[in-house]
Amino acid sequence: QGQLAESGGGSVQAGGSLRLSCTSSYYLDCMAWFRQAPGKDREGVASIDVRTTTYGDSVKGRFTVSKDNPRNTVYLQMNSLKPEDTAMYYCAAHQYPCPAGKEGYKHWGQGTQVTVSS
Repeated sequence: QGQLAESGGGSVQAGGSLRLSCTSSYYLDCMAWFRQAPGKDREGVASIDVRTTTYGDSVKGRFTVSKDNPRNTVYLQMNSLKPEDTAMYYCAAHQYPCPAGKEGYKHWGQGTQVTVSS
């Protein structure tokens, strides 16, 4: 079982930036970020594997996902943050290829809170 540990969450004003990190205890080809706001479903933010990088429509152009394979770490650089980005952000991982939806991921972190104030 992979163990995922997220870090980098916090509080920021609208327009600001944060960088999230997630380190896996061992290498997994696909790493992804999801988020869940109170009362809402968990939604995909970004995913990355050896061939493909994908983003949710609401974060395209503002967020960038990257992966450091030797460190088994995935990053999420979040710029131009908006209050609607406020959520618990979860890291997920899987063997290649990245699953089509959140149900396919077997490994999940505990989450890190991101709060954006207006």
